[in-house]
Amino acid sequence: MSNHYETLGVSRDASADEIKKAYRKLARKLHPDVNPGHEDEFKQVSVAYEVLSDEVKRRNYDNGGGEYGQAGGAQGFGGFSDLFETFFGGGMGGGRPQPASRRQRGKDALLDVEISLETAAFGGKADLDVVTAETCDTCHGEGTRPGTTVQTCSLCGGAGSVQQMTRTLLGQMVTNQTCSNCGGFGTTIPDPCNNCHGEGRVRVEKTLTVRIPAGVSDGTRIQLAGQGEVGRGGGPAGDLFIEISVARDPVFTRDGDHLRATITVPMTAAALGATVPLETFDGPQDIEIEPGTQSGTEKKLVGLGAKRLRRDSRGDLLVTVLVQTPTGLDAAQREILEQLAAARGESEPTATVSEQTHHRNPFSRLREKFAGR
Repeated sequence: MSNHYETLGVSRDASADEIKKAYRKLARKLHPDVNPGHEDEFKQVSVAYEVLSDEVKRRNYDNGGGEYGQAGGAQGFGGFSDLFETFFGGGMGGGRPQPASRRQRGKDALLDVEISLETAAFGGKADLDVVTAETCDTCHGEGTRPGTTVQTCSLCGGAGSVQQMTRTLLGQMVTNQTCSNCGGFGTTIPDPCNNCHGEGRVRVEKTLTVRIPAGVSDGTRIQLAGQGEVGRGGGPAGDLFIEISVARDPVFTRDGDHLRATITVPMTAAALGATVPLETFDGPQDIEIEPGTQSGTEKKLVGLGAKRLRRDSRGDLLVTVLVQTPTGLDAAQREILEQLAAARGESEPTATVSEQTHHRNPFSRLREKFAGR
């Protein structure tokens, strides 16, 4: 039995987040679309994550519940049925196991896509170049050369398994084993398709156009049902999952449903007042700078933020104003400022200490309120 913790490369006391991160890293590395030839390793990683990501399965696994996290190695009705089938053939229900179907569901796939902040905030489209599996056009998923069909297996007679008699102290016992000739399908393909070599599917490169809903953010996953790879034998396609990564914008940042920007204005504009243009995702907007605006003042443009996911509303655009202190004054400019300082009585300025209330905890402010301070 494989050790799921070693498979994922985590310790036994790893948190759920650590297990998830380890799985995603390995899944991206071992996925058949990225690294062909590692299907078995990818399957082991997937099984390990399925068990360790489920609280109940993980607890059962840690308590010796077997590779799939079941309570007890062969406990429960299903485990007893498997044991019964091993020795007497056919299990609790009787009869031999049914042959496997060549038509199998395709695997799910996970792809990362980077989009702009504008697309994340307002929605749009993204083009993805993918390598996936599609139904073979030559055999239409049958896996056989055109004009031929699958043949009933000559070894198992179509059962997909063969029975063997074994003498034991309890007498003769019958066991069922997967047919080595047909691999458990009950049929063989004497003349496989030249295009897909019997798989019923072929690898293709194509571009998918994905619609990005408004209001998504970093880590949002979009499920595209039936857009994954087609299964063997022309089986139904799996699902494609798109994980969103939002690129950094040179002007705006995201704050939940709000957008933020910072503008810098000259000291004179802050003192006298001005109207400053700002190019936004909604086009140019005028930012009103009132006379006497202080550095750090925040201006709110209502309804110009990001759209809310699955809601018909938007956040706000919050603009922080920074006041730029002039440097490199020439003699004339310095004289003008000195005259201004003299006129305002600021030739010998003194610092004003402001009370820092934002560092006090709410209980301190509550006590002061009741004390009448």
